[in-house]
Amino acid sequence: MKRRTLLGAALTSALVSPALASGTARAADPGPSVTRTGTTTLDSQAIFFVSYDGLVNNNSFQKNGLLTYKGYQYAVWYTADRNAVVGRRVLGGTTWSTVKVGHTLRYNDSHNVISMGVSKIDGRLHLNMDSHSDGFTYVKSVAGLMDDPAGLSWTTSRFGAPQSTLDGLALTSQFTYPQFISTPDGKLQLSYRVGISGNGRNALAEYNGTSWTNLGEWTSSTGTYSSEHGSSTARNMYLHGIDYDRNGRLHSFFTWREQNGAVMCSGGGITNHDTGYVYSDDRGRTWRNNAGTVVGTTGGSDRVSVTDAGLVVDPLNPDHSLMNQESQFTDSTGLPHAIISYVPGRFGQCTTSYVADRTANGRAFHVRKNASGAWQKTEIPVPLSSSQRTKLILDKYDNAYAIFPFGRIAGASKASGHTDWKLLFDGSGLNAFGEVVIDETRVAQDNVLSVMYQEKSTGTTPSALHVVDFRLPA
Repeated sequence: MKRRTLLGAALTSALVSPALASGTARAADPGPSVTRTGTTTLDSQAIFFVSYDGLVNNNSFQKNGLLTYKGYQYAVWYTADRNAVVGRRVLGGTTWSTVKVGHTLRYNDSHNVISMGVSKIDGRLHLNMDSHSDGFTYVKSVAGLMDDPAGLSWTTSRFGAPQSTLDGLALTSQFTYPQFISTPDGKLQLSYRVGISGNGRNALAEYNGTSWTNLGEWTSSTGTYSSEHGSSTARNMYLHGIDYDRNGRLHSFFTWREQNGAVMCSGGGITNHDTGYVYSDDRGRTWRNNAGTVVGTTGGSDRVSVTDAGLVVDPLNPDHSLMNQESQFTDSTGLPHAIISYVPGRFGQCTTSYVADRTANGRAFHVRKNASGAWQKTEIPVPLSSSQRTKLILDKYDNAYAIFPFGRIAGASKASGHTDWKLLFDGSGLNAFGEVVIDETRVAQDNVLSVMYQEKSTGTTPSALHVVDFRLPA
């Protein structure tokens, strides 16, 4: 392990010339725009309870709560009677067909989301659900269900019985944050955390169409991190995402959360610090820093650690309530983009209540690598007005869109070097609770942004769960 260093010198100002930052975008390419085309209701009475400031049916780390595959869109949620449900519709259709998959939510914990994935190698839909530092429930469909949606009926019989393992593969007794990733060669990977907040490791499992294999852990929770206030010897790497680009590279932005609150200026803050970035060119077997140096091997003894050099692309100490598990996306050339958010220093150098301070003064930032390899960062001029997270997508022209809490949408053009952020939709009429779930897979298929959101409610009174669609530039 090499001594940790920051890449602050490589971070370029958001005030660079747009002509230099934008690369070679054609003048004829349109800028960002959204046109609301319709709203459908998944469930008029979905389960509602607030936990960790969020909802179990709408959480940023829910990959995927909404996805599109071969002309159909799929959604997952828990009903008022706690049943796990999968819905599907023809793209552009107004009617969802739903099936129960034989599992009921165990606890009122918003971490216990349902995540979906598709194994293209055999056309199965996979679900992982109901886990927060304990066991999980896994369900998969019959082979071919995703390849012939028009020809195969949508019934519970198309899904296997709920399992507490991956077809017999037991992973860990402390499992959290399932995220399915379809690999370029048709396999399916499952990203998850082993351990607990402040002392956890990221790991991968892989499905080859026949069986699951545990590839192992690829991050370390050990090593010493020191701030001006104190030190910590245990932590967790929280991912902003884990995604393949069209060239087959696997990207992941992240932030570290320290176990020891002594690293903060105030106990009311949150111990997240620094935005880091790693990538893999061998399907997640080895991980490289921004400079291309191997910094970890999945399942090996040398894993990505807080003490490794070259990981940090945007340095920030733990005093600004930096949020974990926000969002990332890759553009058409494979360049990585992320949304991060925190309380900027102009509002003070010490947050004392991360929920209150983020709600009052939090701002989101667009961090991305440009064509010359330099990192750029731009503040998005839309107040968070929430403690929660913002999502990110790019359209076919590589315009960027930030989907804020309450369903607000801002956009920035590639032509400007992604510096001309402006509000495109203010969330009017949605009555959305807070965080939303987006369909990361649909944009590439029919140029539509789908946003799943739940209406505000109180206590444990169920409320409506919807999907609203926005047409993007043609």
